Amino acid sequence: MPGILYLVATPIGNLKDITLRALEILRAVDVIACEDTRHTRKLLNHFEISAKLVSYHEHNEIERSEELSGMLEEGKSVAIVSDAGTPGISDPAYRVVQKAIEIGADIVPIPGPAAFVNAAIVSGLPTDSLFFGGFLPSKKNERRKRLDEIRDIPATLFFYETPHRLAKSLTDCLSIFGDRPAVIVRELTKIHEEVVRGPLSEIEKRFADENIKGEIVLVFGRGSGAAPVTENQTTLVRRIAELELAGIDHRVALKRAAKEFGVSKSAAYRQFIAERS
Repeated sequence: MPGILYLVATPIGNLKDITLRALEILRAVDVIACEDTRHTRKLLNHFEISAKLVSYHEHNEIERSEELSGMLEEGKSVAIVSDAGTPGISDPAYRVVQKAIEIGADIVPIPGPAAFVNAAIVSGLPTDSLFFGGFLPSKKNERRKRLDEIRDIPATLFFYETPHRLAKSLTDCLSIFGDRPAVIVRELTKIHEEVVRGPLSEIEKRFADENIKGEIVLVFGRGSGAAPVTENQTTLVRRIAELELAGIDHRVALKRAAKEFGVSKSAAYRQFIAERS
């Protein structure tokens, strides 16, 4: 009979946030799969837990998922933890879960913190409908394309971001989303916890040159459905006009301008219509 796969949530900062049930499971399982064995060992040492650790991250998840499913088939119990928060939320776990399903192993969630959920409840924005988009793409064109795809979703939007990409991402968000309500939630449950609320235009200016550290959640109010009007859009429209003056067909000019500005053709068209209306 297959063993049990436990998905164990761990604290996102304050170690006191771990649950009694999580500690019980971590003490009892045969092996704990974690992103960084050094990081997880600190957590286990704090609670005087001695357990076998194996690394399980994006660079070895295919090979390791086979090994872990093999352990489950042997009847062993396996716990998966992330460096912080709930495993499977913007970190590896999916493949092991799929393998566990295939072999008929029981899969048991051990609830606990998730950064975007805590960001939602302190944001002050509506929580009746939430969209979590994980980490935004690191490349500008891909990021802007992704933002354009989800800009009109009727929900409060959540993303994770790294400190070194924050300023660029906020600039792209303002360009694509328009000036809607926004919240930056940083270092949740830690000493330097910070929540900054305001219009996206003000948030973008505040963090343009600020050198910050820590884990960051971006929160945006839902869109109105209207195309945002920004300085970048006016420039895009002017570029379309320049191409047309050079004798290029309007559709070709629209497509070329969209590519130059890193937005989809549909987004460029909405911007063009909004500027001309």
